[in-house]
Amino acid sequence: MVTETDLRHLERCVELAVEALEDGDEPFGSVLVSADGAVLAEDRNRIAGGDRTRHPEFELARWAAGNMTPEERAAATVYTSGEHCPMCAAAHAWVGLGRIVYAASSEQLVSWLTELGVPAAPVRALPIQEVAPGVAVEGPALELTERVRELHRRYHTAR
Repeated sequence: MVTETDLRHLERCVELAVEALEDGDEPFGSVLVSADGAVLAEDRNRIAGGDRTRHPEFELARWAAGNMTPEERAAATVYTSGEHCPMCAAAHAWVGLGRIVYAASSEQLVSWLTELGVPAAPVRALPIQEVAPGVAVEGPALELTERVRELHRRYHTAR
């Protein structure tokens, strides 16, 4: 269940997604939060330079691996505007991060992009739990999905 605290962190993810969009990147943003509620790190998509692996969820997993103990990672939560792709879900699980909370699901994103006529991605969208079955997952946050959808519409219709 997505809580009020979760929604507050997801709001920040949407703000980061807006920053990405304004910088010419696909609109995704993520925040890493410790067990005691402290924001440890945040990032947004940075793929405009050509490196399609520069997803915020992947960057946060790498940051966590270098800056947190295994116990701290397991107790942390990653908030994100969009459900992790398979690459990011695998990185999350390999690093041993805890719960994931997302605003919009991969299924929703694929549906939106199909409606916009966007060609399919080179990697199939899968639910996080198909890639990382041991990770606790919450989402989508219906309060935010239309805002996330609009960001993706803006990105793909401007191209």
